[in-house]
Amino acid sequence: MAFDSQAETLDAARSEAPGAAPIPANAGASQAAAEGPTTRRKPGHKRLLLGVAAVAVLTVAGSLGYEWWTSGRFMYKTDDAYIQADIAAISPKIQGYVDRIPVVENQRVVAGDVIATLDDGDYRIALSSAQSHVEAQKATLTRIEAQIAAAQAAVDLAMAQKQSADAQLHNADLTATRQRALAATNSVAQSKADDAEAALEQARASSAGADAQIASAKANVAVLRAEYEEASSQMPALTLAVDQARRNLDLTVLKAPFDGVVANVAIERGDLVSSGQRLAAIVPIDQLYIEANYKETQLGGIRPGAVAHVSVDALDGDEFEGRVVSVAPATGALFSILPPSNATGNFTKIVQRVPVRISLPPEVLASGNLRAGLSVIVDVDSRTAATP
Repeated sequence: MAFDSQAETLDAARSEAPGAAPIPANAGASQAAAEGPTTRRKPGHKRLLLGVAAVAVLTVAGSLGYEWWTSGRFMYKTDDAYIQADIAAISPKIQGYVDRIPVVENQRVVAGDVIATLDDGDYRIALSSAQSHVEAQKATLTRIEAQIAAAQAAVDLAMAQKQSADAQLHNADLTATRQRALAATNSVAQSKADDAEAALEQARASSAGADAQIASAKANVAVLRAEYEEASSQMPALTLAVDQARRNLDLTVLKAPFDGVVANVAIERGDLVSSGQRLAAIVPIDQLYIEANYKETQLGGIRPGAVAHVSVDALDGDEFEGRVVSVAPATGALFSILPPSNATGNFTKIVQRVPVRISLPPEVLASGNLRAGLSVIVDVDSRTAATP
């Protein structure tokens, strides 16, 4: 064996060199192990692997660089974006007990579908009462009209009596004139002339009385007409009361304002609800849109009309294209309950975000897979924006 031969050689060397330092017994074995057979790689193989790796890195880097140069530098991306909807809260304007709830949670409805009804007994009574007041006022107006007609007839009668009195006055005046002439020539007794004068005075008094009757009858007509106008002036208020009562009765039926899905139903039959209380919500899932909160440093490339590439987390990364509709006139922080105030000594600049509204294509909305509140990732292509 090779190890044994080396050990014998070392022993011989130790024996031939008495003054030399002792050599360890296992020195030969260690040296043999160190000098044992090893596998060496060829230098060319290693250089080949390094070259392949370098080419791969350069290829990937070049591809990424080309993609950034041709497309990536024009894309404005954010993951601070969510699907939104103009949700309508169903709330009553009147107080009442819930009588019926013909819908269930997550049910599709169309505009005009009944969401809930309230007990309408009291409101029906109020409508009947308002209508009875209107009918009573109409009867009053009819009565006054009849009185005006009677008073007008009295005026006509007084005027006829006036004409008769005037005729009697004219006849008495002629008679008195003749009697005075005959009495002056002693053709008739003076007593006849005196009787004619008395008859003339009576005719004058009758004419004056007829004038007074005419004035009184006309005054009565004027009073009745004033009463009619006063009664008529109350009709609009009574009619409005009927309209209000009818409207309150209609408000006992709560309907969907537009097409959507019923959500967040928070009532049960028999509950007493008050004005303004939120009973349910209608989500217009066919009119969803995206609200992307972009940094203020990204707004330079975002304008209405630009194409937005949208990826929805809930759809396993499926992508589709939207369109930038508008950019908010202020940052989101200004619309918060407590807007930030930087008029302090400890100022730290924070990049603000501005809401950007993005529309969704009709075919995506029609699929029914989107829901309000879902997270999305938006890439806006600034090259597709309309030129300002």
